[in-house]
Amino acid sequence: MAIEAVAGASATSPAVTVDADALRSVTLSQMIGSRMSTELAGALSNAGTGVGIGIGVLGLSQVPSITPGDGAGSSTHVPALLSAYGNGRIPRELLTLIGIGQHRLWGPAAEAFKSMRAAAATDGVSISVTDSYRSYDQQVSLAAEKGLTQNGGWAAVPGTSEHGWGLAVDVDVDKNGLAWLRANGTTYGFVEPATREPWHWEYHGAT
Repeated sequence: MAIEAVAGASATSPAVTVDADALRSVTLSQMIGSRMSTELAGALSNAGTGVGIGIGVLGLSQVPSITPGDGAGSSTHVPALLSAYGNGRIPRELLTLIGIGQHRLWGPAAEAFKSMRAAAATDGVSISVTDSYRSYDQQVSLAAEKGLTQNGGWAAVPGTSEHGWGLAVDVDVDKNGLAWLRANGTTYGFVEPATREPWHWEYHGAT
């Protein structure tokens, strides 16, 4: 799959096309040294804002290990409407506030999340989030800051993150909250795709 990197391109310069499969095989340092280096370098000054991981409250004694390639899978459940715009390039009017700060998701996912959060509150469980939709530029910043998952870091290859579709949240919950999500999340269409990242939940549609 090819990713067209248009950020920062001028009206007279052609867009850069990057082969996503090839991109997954390179290291972060190689990425920084590539045609994407200008974008990555510029993002470094803004890295670390608005992106968080709630692993402390989950009671994890240490950061779990990650095997190369985790988190970069294809998204067959992505609606055609979103695919037409591209990962990380979803128009703001298609993104809905989820009731926590300025966090947004694709409309149906946002409504499902709000319903799920309300149900959890009824059961005495609090669900907050540290991250939701990420633009392509934010994904680049995160890759520069955290490193790619395939290299032991925490970020998907820019342009492949579920956050870029407005279909993922990073939750901030305690152990009871995590247990509640695992028992009830699928009722609202949310799944835990990787137990090694218990904060990361994706909307795949209600069952």
